[in-house]
Amino acid sequence: MLLDEIVKNRKIILASGSPRRKELLGSIVAKFDVRVSDIEEHFPDSLSAEEVPLYLAKQKAEAILPHMQSNEIAITADTVVVSNGRILNKPVNSDEAKWMLRQLSGTQHSVITACGIVSEHKHVYFSDKVNVVFRALEKEEIEHYIEQYKPYDKAGAYGIQEWIGMVGIERIEGSFYSVMGLPVHLVYRALVDF
Repeated sequence: MLLDEIVKNRKIILASGSPRRKELLGSIVAKFDVRVSDIEEHFPDSLSAEEVPLYLAKQKAEAILPHMQSNEIAITADTVVVSNGRILNKPVNSDEAKWMLRQLSGTQHSVITACGIVSEHKHVYFSDKVNVVFRALEKEEIEHYIEQYKPYDKAGAYGIQEWIGMVGIERIEGSFYSVMGLPVHLVYRALVDF
């Protein structure tokens, strides 16, 4: 069942410009608006890598709350890729993307997506951690992927739903959709409970 019946008197806002999050939210909510909450994605150095996405999801919620109407519910999200305790953000160029994919090649890393579900009177935050294992990637595979898919808008320089994920990921422990950028199962439950 789509959530539209449950939240029929509320307006859902996706506070993200991510096309992947828009696609995933559209699978459980037929009607929603996109309203990007642009913030500088900075965080205190004292935070562990696993705390960063929750911190940023809260920052995005705080940025959009003053612009919300009383009948609106906003969904914020942030995803980080963590390899050897280090956050791999979105690559700024081809060289950085290659470096990131070489770091992930033949190893396990974590993808953590945190979300906020907020309204004028209620704020709920949660995160989901997924372990992802890449097989050893060939240099040519990394170069092909970067040239063809230009993953500069993706944390860790890859999209699990794209070619590199299809041919390079051996296994995941957790939700595929969380790695894509939205833990749909948790968002659905949170909206039902909201």
